[in-house]
This record gives sequence, structure tokens and C-alpha cells, in this order.
Amino acid sequence: MIKKGYYGHWGGAFIPEILFETFKELNQYFEEIKNDPSFWEEYLQLMSSYSCRPTPLTYAENLSNHFGGGHIYIKREDLNHTGAHKANNVIGQGLLVKRMGKKRVIAETGAGQHGVATATMAAKFGLECTIYMGEEDIQRQRPNVFWMEKMGATVVSVTDGSKTLKDAINEAFRDWVSNMDSTHYVLGTVCGPHPFPEMVAWFQSIIGVEARKQILQSFGTLPSRVYACVGGGSNAMGIFQGFLGDKQVDLVGVEAGGRGLPSGEHAARLAGSDASPGVAQGYKTMFLQDSDGQMRDTHSVAAGLDYIGVSPILSDLWEKGRVRFAAATDTEVMEALDITMKKEGIIPALESAHAFVQAFKEASDLGRDEALIINMSGRGDKDIFTIANAYGDPSWKEFIIDQAEKYKKG
Repeated sequence: MIKKGYYGHWGGAFIPEILFETFKELNQYFEEIKNDPSFWEEYLQLMSSYSCRPTPLTYAENLSNHFGGGHIYIKREDLNHTGAHKANNVIGQGLLVKRMGKKRVIAETGAGQHGVATATMAAKFGLECTIYMGEEDIQRQRPNVFWMEKMGATVVSVTDGSKTLKDAINEAFRDWVSNMDSTHYVLGTVCGPHPFPEMVAWFQSIIGVEARKQILQSFGTLPSRVYACVGGGSNAMGIFQGFLGDKQVDLVGVEAGGRGLPSGEHAARLAGSDASPGVAQGYKTMFLQDSDGQMRDTHSVAAGLDYIGVSPILSDLWEKGRVRFAAATDTEVMEALDITMKKEGIIPALESAHAFVQAFKEASDLGRDEALIINMSGRGDKDIFTIANAYGDPSWKEFIIDQAEKYKKG
């Protein structure tokens, strides 16, 4: 019998004693809402009226014709409120916070989309909000930081370690230990100590439920493959849950290949050979760590994918062979982004573009009577600085310099 909070031998809740009662309370409330149909009904109603669900499943006819083989469909989480799948989990946890009677929320963010979603939820529900974000990610995702602050959130720059997502998570946990009576930690992905992996996956399952119904309506049969990028794994678990019971559907998670797996500058946990089992940040999974258990630096052009670990649920599904993993390099991501924009007029987030890379590589392997789904977890507006820099666009550089000069002059 598998112990609660474990997926195979992955997961658990390795927490300091001071947080024991806080997690006990959180587990009690989570079990309560799971068994209360009225909660899910309230959640669906709010997601419909406030967050534009269900998001559409778009047939990418031009890309399908370009690559040949299977028909390409795109699940449009970019059209969800705040521009990504993150609102699914955050709105759900916001309703939970209301039941718990807490007045303050904290969160970590890498790409900034979870931070924006949390700030949005806090504004909607009248909660005090603090967002922890690595200093490097703040520089990469300045537009998202701007919106978080304008919605009333306090954004704290984390300067420890690699100054990215893992360090932001550490700081958020430190805050929670000091303020647990009044504060709820809105963890953004399917990682961390139980019940967070299960809870985030539960809220994100709305993606897969919708996608399964939509592909049957649009195409008449289940897809042969479903692709999703994987940082912590929330968008991947979201869509995969719609098809986990369909063994004929190949589920593919795409991690950050960075500058290439041989370079060591990547964030490929399950697609590479550099990761190993470990316990950190409250749970057991596959981590990028050295022989002494020290977490390694990671790299990705996408701020949301450079995390050291991965969901314990995905580690279990990988170990069982139910989900296979691949890695996409920064260069491949820019190429996939470019062709998607030019063929379909759709701008994926850099994170999402990782899934497009692998789908494009494999689309021609399928027959014309088959389909695949790419989960587009977010839109690329937030990445305009990174993308423009990667393109080396001279007009954009000139624009930034000109604006900087005008700003200096007041």
C-alpha cells in the first residue's frame, strides 16, 4: 500500500516540525474541498466568468500542412486569464484560502506568470500578497514584475544562490515559517511537500478534462500524442490527466535542454542523465545535484523551466514508462517559436515553445488519420525582451536605448 502523499517512492512531506500543524490544517481543508461538490462547482463557475474557461483547442492547419503527418492541435492556455495556465491553480487555492480564513498569501515565481496570477487572485479576493522572485528572473521578466506591483503585490528580489526559481522557493518557505498563522503559501507547481503536488494537479486537471472532450468533438478520436513542457510540471500534469487512462495516447514531457545536454548548462532532469534521487524543499524526486547532494546551477532561455527538480508525480510516471521525456535546446526553441508565429500568428511563451519543438520533430511520424495536441501553457508577451535579444533585432535595441534616454530626461 502506497503511503499518502507518495507516488511510488517519490513525494512525501519532509517539513520542519514548526510547520507540522500548518500542514495538518492544510491537509484537512484540502480533503474537505475535494469531497465537497459545491466547491468544484464554485470553482468552475468562477473560472468560466473570470478566467475565460474553457480555453479553446485550436487546429493548426498551416503547421499541419507544413510538417505533414499528424494533425496538430494546440490547447490554448495562453487565452486563460493572466496569459497562462497558472490561474487554474491560483484561483483554486484562493477559494481554499477564503475557507481557511487567512488574510495573506505568498508565492514564488520564475517566469513571472505564477506571480502575476497570484497577485491577480489576491486583488480579486482582497488579500495581502508577497511574491518571491530570483534577481536574475526579475531582470528577464520585468513586464510581469511591473504588473505584480501595480496590482498591489510586494515583489521581493532573491539574491541568494543562483538567484532563480529554487532560491525563490527557499525564501518563500522561510517567510511561511515566520507567518504561518496568517499566511498561506500558494505553491505554483506540482512539487513540494504533500499535499501541494496533489492539490496543484487537481486544480490543473481542468486542462486535460477540457482537452479530451474537445479533441473528441473536433477530430472524432483521441490524439496519438500529447506534448507539454516541463519545469516543475503543473501544465504537463494538467493536460496529461485527461489521457492517463488511455494507454494508446503517448504522453511526452519536454524539458529545458539549454545549451545542450553535453554542456551541462540545462535543466533536463528526466530527459538527461545528470539527475539523481534526492530530498530537498520538502519532498523526494529527481534533482540536478552533485555527488554531495548540493544543487547544481541550471540554465534555460525560459525562466520558468530552469528548476532543479521535477514533480514527484512525473518522476513516478517516468519510472513506470507512462510518460516519456525529451529536451529542447535554446536554439531549437527559438526556431519553433519563429515558425509558429509565422505560420499560425500564435506567440507561445518560451516555456511552451519547448513542447512545440518535440511535437514538430515527431509530427511527420504520424499518419494523416492521427492527431497530436500541444499544450500551449502560456503566451510569449512576457518574453519580449528575451526574444528580441535572441533575434538581435536592431530596431528593438534602438527603441530600448531611446526609451531609456527619455526616461533619464524625465
